[in-house]
Amino acid sequence: MKQRIRREVPVVRVLVVEDERVLADAIATGLRREAMAVDVAYDGGGALERTSYIDYDVIVLDRDLPVVHGDEVCRRLVEQRTASRILMLTASGDVDDKVEGLGLGADDYLAKPFVFVELVARVRALGRRSAPALPPVLERGGVRLDPGKRLVEREGKEIILTKKEFAVLEELMRAEGAVVSQEDLLDKAWDENIDPFTNVVRVTMMTLRKKLGDPQVIETVPGVGYKL
Repeated sequence: MKQRIRREVPVVRVLVVEDERVLADAIATGLRREAMAVDVAYDGGGALERTSYIDYDVIVLDRDLPVVHGDEVCRRLVEQRTASRILMLTASGDVDDKVEGLGLGADDYLAKPFVFVELVARVRALGRRSAPALPPVLERGGVRLDPGKRLVEREGKEIILTKKEFAVLEELMRAEGAVVSQEDLLDKAWDENIDPFTNVVRVTMMTLRKKLGDPQVIETVPGVGYKL
């Protein structure tokens, strides 16, 4: 019997910027296990490049970076009025360093070494702040989705979904009847390493429709995307 998946918030798109590759990859892997879409940059230049064409909810930013220092990355992002929330990482837990980091425009500050569950909690908190306020429960077409409890019901019957199925359904319900393209679904529910020509959205949509049952509530708009 499948375990019920319960998380606290919708899918969060995260960029991890850390030059220690082992640590960066470990953070990314851990956040993905928490149902987040995560990309990685190993220096400040890579971070600025990615943020120029991808809108991240949260940026986990190491302060001491090569190519472009973390302070400068933070400063530029703030000047660009990015909607991304910045969690700055540093080897120093000194109060003065924290004050300086927050003064650069960072939204939060975490000293190394840190406990991973605290990092997750801080990223989730920042993710909630970066996104528009959602109603406590989304309802459409007889489907009820509770983001807080990670719960989906149809006509009062609970439906158990995988992380990706839940993320896709939530994006469709948040669109309030508007068409959501495959590209947008890939962008929100998967990370940048996903093949843009993959059929993963179509396959996920097939299983999601099967679980939601009849009558079908998800409509395919040929050449455009999907809507609910």
